[in-house]
Amino acid sequence: MFARRRLSTRILVGSLLILAVTSVIGFVLLGFAQRDEIDSLSEHRAASIADIAASDPQIVAAMSAGDPHGGPDGVVQQVAQRIALASGASFVVVIDRKGVRHSHPFPTLIGQRVTEPIVALDGQTHFRIDPGSTGRSANALVPLKDSTGRRIIGEVSVGIADDQVVKQLISELSIFALYIGAALGVGVLASYVLAWRLKRSTFGLELEEIAGLLQDREAMLHGIREGVLAFDPSGRVSVVNDEARRLLGLGTALGSRLEDLLPDGRLRRSLAGDLGPDEIHVLTDSHCLAVNRMPVVLHGRALGAVVTVRDRTELVGMLRELDSVRGLTDALRAQQHEFANRMHTLAGLLELGEQQEALDYAVELASADRSRAEEVRERIGNSLMVGLLVAKCTVAAERGVEIVLDPASKLGTDPGHLRRLLTVVGNLLDNAVDAAAGSHPAKVRLLLAETEKAIKVRVADSGPGVPEDALAHIFEDGFSTRPDRGTARRGLGLAMVHRLVTRHGGTIDVSSGPGAVFTVVLPLPDNDPAPLGAVFTAAPPVLAFDTFDALEVLDGGGTRW
Repeated sequence: MFARRRLSTRILVGSLLILAVTSVIGFVLLGFAQRDEIDSLSEHRAASIADIAASDPQIVAAMSAGDPHGGPDGVVQQVAQRIALASGASFVVVIDRKGVRHSHPFPTLIGQRVTEPIVALDGQTHFRIDPGSTGRSANALVPLKDSTGRRIIGEVSVGIADDQVVKQLISELSIFALYIGAALGVGVLASYVLAWRLKRSTFGLELEEIAGLLQDREAMLHGIREGVLAFDPSGRVSVVNDEARRLLGLGTALGSRLEDLLPDGRLRRSLAGDLGPDEIHVLTDSHCLAVNRMPVVLHGRALGAVVTVRDRTELVGMLRELDSVRGLTDALRAQQHEFANRMHTLAGLLELGEQQEALDYAVELASADRSRAEEVRERIGNSLMVGLLVAKCTVAAERGVEIVLDPASKLGTDPGHLRRLLTVVGNLLDNAVDAAAGSHPAKVRLLLAETEKAIKVRVADSGPGVPEDALAHIFEDGFSTRPDRGTARRGLGLAMVHRLVTRHGGTIDVSSGPGAVFTVVLPLPDNDPAPLGAVFTAAPPVLAFDTFDALEVLDGGGTRW
């Protein structure tokens, strides 16, 4: 029923409920705090009365003498009752060191021992809330000393009845109740004015209508797994959802222009529609994005454009990983064929009884395999790079391509930029083998040279080379001179290598054909060493890069094939 009321009524009722609840809570908390304060004052008042009783000469003299005439009609009882009556105390009880009462509002308890210990024997005043035989009271216990004031002969216990405390509390809280009532009235008036102003600000729309509009908008923007940007006719961002902010690295983009949000590049041009109406694939520092831009026209009038951005990083990574697995499968298949041929040869020699020739053949095969790996190890000290090159050679041989390591190559056991070197060499060798596969002779030459100032990588192939008109675009996202293989998306490998190298202060160059030559120079020292135990692949599925300050690049020479 409350949900169907008007907005102004809801605001008024809600404000009243809040004010009422907070007022009640505040009043209760104030009551507890005031009760504690009054209890504390009553305890100190009881202590003052107890001090008066403990210093009364008649009580001191009688207790020093052992109260020989004690009892209901004794001096101690009469003086204690007189003090209690005059001060308004609930009781004044005088107790000796043995715990025996010498005065009490109930005469039958005089002469009996108290159950609790005599705490005032330490010479200090003690306070407590006593639920004793006369009812709840604020109690103070003070030491009773003899006439010399040196020896403690008992204690005096004085209590202020709880009904006196309650009366004082009610008297004080009634004043606070008036203040709270006045504040509640002001709050009601303020709530009514606020509800009226809010009703005008919402153009008369009720909460359900406002919520419906907001839900439709939020469902459209945040209920989809794509980034969405909308531009008004002037080119300013009018709508942007969270996914778009995440993928494009945007902050508060509303009302801004693209040139104020993104640097000039392929990403900004694709969002602005400068690269055509087709779907554009863009490689950023962390993602591979598919960008679509659709202009919005209503009644022949341009209202801006809507851009959708989809994250294709995982898909591209999986395709590249599939390529790597396929290459590994080809290498294993080639080794299986070669191993089977060798086993057949050995089996034939053994069947013919040519044991010595079979032994010589086996030794020759083992020596050839070792010599190939040792030849690479002589120049390349790092085992990860050796493993990568041996695997690439095996895959290339299956396709009829020979990979030759330049005799000038020299790489240490722990070179700088190891993570980047594995990625760069793997991608460049894959491209070179693809380019050289149709040529004769099909060869790829690799140079890996490490100096004190830089590491140089040079990959040359015997393929047709890069056309002159493609040199300016060879490192752009999505650009490729070869058709799609159906797995990994073309045009991303060289773009990834270019971005990786340049972001770490290096350079990458390519020569035109025939026979493409790619030259990469990475400066030393490496300020981003690879962590121990890191896993490297030639085609990493995650397209992520780190940004570092540019370092000085050594433009050294090298053997060109």
